[in-house]
Amino acid sequence: MKRIFFFIITNIAILLVLSIFLSLTGFTGILQSNGVDLDYDSLMLFSLVFGMGGSFISLYMSKWMAKRMAGVKIINEPSNEFEKWYFNVVKKHSQILGIKMPEIGIFPSEGPNAFATGASKNSSLVALSSGLVNSMNKNEIEAVIGHEMSHIANGDMVTLSLIQGIVNAFVIFFSRVIGHFVDRVILKNDRGYGIGYFFTVIFAQVVLGILASTIVCWYSRRREFRADYGGAQLTSKESMISSLRALERFSAAKLPDQMLAFGISNKGQTSTLQKLFSTHPPLAKRIQQLQETEIIAYTDEQQAS
Repeated sequence: MKRIFFFIITNIAILLVLSIFLSLTGFTGILQSNGVDLDYDSLMLFSLVFGMGGSFISLYMSKWMAKRMAGVKIINEPSNEFEKWYFNVVKKHSQILGIKMPEIGIFPSEGPNAFATGASKNSSLVALSSGLVNSMNKNEIEAVIGHEMSHIANGDMVTLSLIQGIVNAFVIFFSRVIGHFVDRVILKNDRGYGIGYFFTVIFAQVVLGILASTIVCWYSRRREFRADYGGAQLTSKESMISSLRALERFSAAKLPDQMLAFGISNKGQTSTLQKLFSTHPPLAKRIQQLQETEIIAYTDEQQAS
């Protein structure tokens, strides 16, 4: 999926806009009464409020952003056999998981891809790429849908937002400490804040924000295993493994750049940098994990509900 990519990009953009706005308005509320030294208590409170606020704004914008950036065609009324099947599978999974049926859609992409996003379990979106629809059989597609539905049912986006909010708070705090140091020590400004402070804060916030995204990516990698397990519960271990093998066959070839950016797999590459910024574990590791795990399927009563 693409869900993490959309979330991180939106989050960084929101924080950047907030920083520019505060810089243009000459915000100095983090200074002590002498107008020179930092008030660390005020800065920590400011960082927490803006950090969590930026994260949850990103969460509530995630579905809107995903639709527009991926070009998702929403299916309100199924118009062909596949769309009817797709609708019924998502409806069935929603009933088993006890959540409101999400919006569903298809977006144009030659490669197999899918994502789920949304502000809550009951306000979500599941989207499949045209390449996935054309390259996988129905058992494999249903397993992919089950994987994405598990992300929704597990509340991954909300948990992700809490983690991102905390990370944001640290980014905001330390970017302003760095800006203060540059302004006071290097530029030797002893009143208010100069232009050097504002440029330093924005630059530091972008750099620290990118580095901090490795924490979000680490969380995402951990949650993929649980979503794979959920997909196997909703379908079967064999179907989930088969869908991952289909992705593995595709990723063994040269992927287009837009697919690499969304981290379906690491394409067999093992550099430390790529591992840090990968949102998904290697497909081979995910397959191995499923093979070694006993899957407890949903009960007949849950399947029939």
